[in-house]
Amino acid sequence: MKQFVEGSHAIAEIVKRCRPGVVSAYPITPQTHIVEGLAQMVADKELNAQFVNVESEHSAASVVLGAQATGVRTYTATSSQGLLLMAEVVFNIAGLRLPVVMTTANRAVSAPINIWNDQQDVMTVRDSGWVLLFAETIQEAVDLHLQAYRIGEDPRVMLPVMVNMDGFILTHGMEVVDMPSQEEVDKFVTPYSTTYKLDVDNPLTMGYLADPDYYIEIRYMVQQTHQELLTIIPEVAAQFKRQFKRGEGNGLIEGYHLEDAEQVFVAMGSVCGTIRDSVDEFRSKGKKAGLLKIASYRPFPKNEIVKALSRAREVAVVDKSISLGGFGPLYTDLSAAVSSMGAKAPKVSGFVIGLGGRDITLQSIQEVYECLSGKQVDCEFIGLKKELLAEAK
Repeated sequence: MKQFVEGSHAIAEIVKRCRPGVVSAYPITPQTHIVEGLAQMVADKELNAQFVNVESEHSAASVVLGAQATGVRTYTATSSQGLLLMAEVVFNIAGLRLPVVMTTANRAVSAPINIWNDQQDVMTVRDSGWVLLFAETIQEAVDLHLQAYRIGEDPRVMLPVMVNMDGFILTHGMEVVDMPSQEEVDKFVTPYSTTYKLDVDNPLTMGYLADPDYYIEIRYMVQQTHQELLTIIPEVAAQFKRQFKRGEGNGLIEGYHLEDAEQVFVAMGSVCGTIRDSVDEFRSKGKKAGLLKIASYRPFPKNEIVKALSRAREVAVVDKSISLGGFGPLYTDLSAAVSSMGAKAPKVSGFVIGLGGRDITLQSIQEVYECLSGKQVDCEFIGLKKELLAEAK
């Protein structure tokens, strides 16, 4: 059923229809509307679940870890400093192979304090072992939550999945969303069942100490599962597309005008919409521009990316985060991927844009495009206010 709805409310609705047994979260802007909605659904008995109020994000993550460990489907959501506060448990959840699903309403990280959107928060936990998916639109965010439960709970996977949606832009934006019925969701997301759980009748140990004789093999197995996910995620995306008759790309990447593109933008999240409009404008002027959207950042789809960029001469990687002292995270990963192309590799430049919610306009993308014709850059900031920099000196 199509409805005009705020992004956060759409996520609460789709999570309800996935039937989690335990929901726990601590409110933080701009995530609050999601869990506020779920708490109301539990109170109104629309959702048969326990909503556990806690005093911090660290505790919220601990609650869903414990519940998932007993064989119960769970859900949580957070943002920015909240994700950083639960970072210890985020790593534990992945290491314990527990398929928790979490929404991160991406937001800048302090200091200085800033409540607006960029993707710095998720990049701080990119090495945790979680599957990291990125939504461009509210509809895509809704659809990714259904796929997240299918992916994480697959017996071949058993890993947590984080659905990233840009704070305010998607969480508080309004959009017409095709919301699946409960019956449709039940057909796609079947009841959670696992033998890997804490059970007094069949005791096992979770979270044991792994000394040097065991630790590296455990990390290796998580890495190998991520390699298998490069096949599993497209499987789930294809199944979703067959049932719901929508969805672009293969769950890992999505291309726009890549068939003959010579200059290609690479990005994740809602900025892809602005880049699409820019690509259309460039092409109307005879410029062969294209977009490669990364839908799955972890696992990182190296082979798919290399294939998609096989005809490109110049690539602009647009990061909404930065590894201070280094480069944009997506730029770093993509540069490593295309290095395997040898002499056929395109010139790759990295751009940092939109930090702290700075507007990303068509003019911003035009500035990126103009930089491509010059020398290769690895960490070019777009939209800097030179007068502020001068005052700071």
